[in-house]
Amino acid sequence: MSAQPARSFPALSPASGERPSRRKVQEITWAEIATRAPQMAFTMNRFLEQLAVSARPNTVDAYSLVLRFFAGRVTAADPACVRVATIERRHLEDYKRWLADRPGKKTPKLTTTTIRHNLGLLRTFFERIIDWDYDDAPAKVPIFPGDFPQADEPLPKFLDDPTAAKFMAALAADPNQRRRLMVELLARTGMRAGELAALRDDAMIRIGDTFWLRVPVGKLHNDRYVPLHPILVELITTYRDQREPTRTGLLVERNDGQPFDRRTIHRYVATVAQRAGVGHVHPHQLRHTLATQAINRGMSLEAIAALLGHRTMRMTLVYARISDRTVADEYFRVTEAVEASYRTSEPVPATAEGTNMRRLAADHRRLLGNGHCTRPAALDCNFETICERCGFFDTGPQFIPLLRRQRDHATERDQHDRAQIFTSLLDGIDNQPPDMLE
Repeated sequence: MSAQPARSFPALSPASGERPSRRKVQEITWAEIATRAPQMAFTMNRFLEQLAVSARPNTVDAYSLVLRFFAGRVTAADPACVRVATIERRHLEDYKRWLADRPGKKTPKLTTTTIRHNLGLLRTFFERIIDWDYDDAPAKVPIFPGDFPQADEPLPKFLDDPTAAKFMAALAADPNQRRRLMVELLARTGMRAGELAALRDDAMIRIGDTFWLRVPVGKLHNDRYVPLHPILVELITTYRDQREPTRTGLLVERNDGQPFDRRTIHRYVATVAQRAGVGHVHPHQLRHTLATQAINRGMSLEAIAALLGHRTMRMTLVYARISDRTVADEYFRVTEAVEASYRTSEPVPATAEGTNMRRLAADHRRLLGNGHCTRPAALDCNFETICERCGFFDTGPQFIPLLRRQRDHATERDQHDRAQIFTSLLDGIDNQPPDMLE
C-alpha cells in the first residue's frame, strides 16, 4: 500500500491524542513520524480511522498516543524500519526497555498498570490489522503474554463502617441542597461520577410501590435501573420542586446551565469528607463502600453486580476478597476453640531458661513415648500416633510396659482409637518373656 500525504495523519487532528506535553523532554509528533516512515504512519492512521467508527473518542486518543510513542521509538532506534510489516521482536524488546525507563507523571518510573495498558493496546493493534488482512501487517504479533509485567491486585479503597457513618452524618447536615443530593446519590446507589453528571431530569420513575433511578449509558456502554432509597426519593422531589427549570434536560446542572464535570463532583465529595473529619475521600470510594457494605450484610454477588452495572462477575468478585465470610467463620471457629483451651489451662513453674509455659488440663493430655501431647481435644490433629500407624514402625518386648501405660492412659480418657492402636501393638509382640506379661 502506498504512503499517503502527511495531512491525513491522525496527529494533525486535535482528537488524535497528540496534545502539548508538560514534560521537559520533547516528545515526537505524528508529523515527524510521517517524515521518517510514511507507510507506518499511514497504516496506523488507517487503523485509528476504523477504530473511531466503533470506539469512543477517548479510546481512539489512547490508542493514538501509544502508537505515536511506539512508532517514534522504533524509527529512532532503527531508521531502516519504516513499515509496520517489518517490525520484529527485537523492536518490541527495545520498546519495552524504553518504556520501563520512562518517568511517570507523579512517579520516577511508569507504573506497572500503565506499562500493561500500553502493551495491551499495542498488542490489540497488531491483532486487529492482522485479522483485517492489512498489506502492511506483520506475519505474527510480536507481543506475547510473558511481556506483560505481573499486575498488582490491590483491594478497592473503601470507608469502614465508623468512617462511613461520620461521612453520612456530615452529609445529612450539608446546607447546600444540590451538593447533598449529588453526594447522597453517589453514596446510596454506587453510581460513577460520570453517570451522576449524565442523569436525566426524568431519571426517577415509579414501578409499583418502588421508585427506581435510570442510570444512563456510561463507562461500560450499558444503562440500568437501581432502586431508590426513600431518602433519595425525598431529596430528588424536593430539589426538583425548588430549583430553576433545567436548561440541559439533566437532573443536576451547574449555575451556568452546563453539565457538571468530574472535577467539581470530586470537589463536592472532598468538601463533605473535610467537614466530617475523615480525610480525603473521592467518589469511587463511595461506590466501593456501598459494595463492601452490601456484601458484608449478605447481599448476593449477582445483585451487587446488577446494582453497580458490572458486565462480568469478575469485576464484582474483587469485593468478595474484602469480606470473605468463609475465611472469617473458619477463623473464629478455631480461635474460639483455642481461647476455650486457654481458659482451662493452668500455669507451671518457669523452666531453667526462664520461659513460662502453659500446661493444658489433664483430661486433654495424651501420653507419648517420651512426653505428653497437650493439644486441646477440640482441635484436630492429623499426626496423632503417626509413628505407631506407620508400616515401618517396629517395637518389641522391652517396650511393653510403656505401651501398656499408653493404652491404659488412652482408655481412662475415652480415647478409644488410640487405645486400640496400642492394644494391637501389644497383641502383635511375639516372644515376650513371662515376667513381662504378668
